[in-house]
Amino acid sequence: MHGYAKRDAEPVVLKDLRNFPVVAILGPRQCGKSILAKAVKDSIGTLIYLDLESPSDLRKLSDPELFLEANKDATVCLDEIQLRPELFPVLRSIVDRSGRKGT
Repeated sequence: MHGYAKRDAEPVVLKDLRNFPVVAILGPRQCGKSILAKAVKDSIGTLIYLDLESPSDLRKLSDPELFLEANKDATVCLDEIQLRPELFPVLRSIVDRSGRKGT
């Protein structure tokens, strides 16, 4: 990534992605959370990045269960998920059924 300054949190996020089915990157506005999420894709393989402020990305989740099941072999990044709290129960249900630990 051009101009990317590696974040101290990057190795932690990569480790957590190997061990947990869901990882949250939290922090104040404009501290580099989205850039960090996009940067780890080189280390994890397939990453589907959805910006939930984008109408086109949001449409992909018109049936979130179908979308996530169809992409179960990929790591899915849901940026700005706090804007769609109705997605949290769907994620919990899918993770509980999958038994998946991480990437």
